[in-house]
Amino acid sequence: MAANRKAEVDAAVKDVDFSKKTYQVELDTTKGKILLDLWPDVAPGHCKNIIGLSKIGFYDGVTFHRVISGFMIQGGCPLGTGTGDAGYKLPQEFNDKAHTTGVLSMARAQHPDTAGSQFFICVADARFLDKQYTAFGKTANDESTKVALAIGAVKTGANDKPVEPVKINKATVIETAK
Repeated sequence: MAANRKAEVDAAVKDVDFSKKTYQVELDTTKGKILLDLWPDVAPGHCKNIIGLSKIGFYDGVTFHRVISGFMIQGGCPLGTGTGDAGYKLPQEFNDKAHTTGVLSMARAQHPDTAGSQFFICVADARFLDKQYTAFGKTANDESTKVALAIGAVKTGANDKPVEPVKINKATVIETAK
């Protein structure tokens, strides 16, 4: 069982104020940088979660452990297997945002309230996921989308795991005053 990192995440986000600042998360990967705009208006809990996990270094060194060409790239598992998390679960925040190319959403198990640290970025339209998974951000620019698409095109083996690991070197939170 994973160590529960909830107290660390809560401490890291105590000063997050969506009314005064906008927040982005930059994933510096081995394939390039992915800048993500967050959507706190529809999923504030999930936005705070990725901000907190990024601030405590949770994603640093973690791989994209599941890549399905023409669908999505998934990361955020500290074990690199798709079975790990940060030791706690989030309640769902389903919303009306469409799962289109570049959309950031939370991975989960069968039950809706089982999201934790694993996320995915759509590399194609995946509208069949709408209102079943929590969409909470999107790639901020064309360069970021291109990096996500490049990760989505890597060669994979068993369990959709990339043959050559694609790693998140560092996740950084960018805060901008409104």
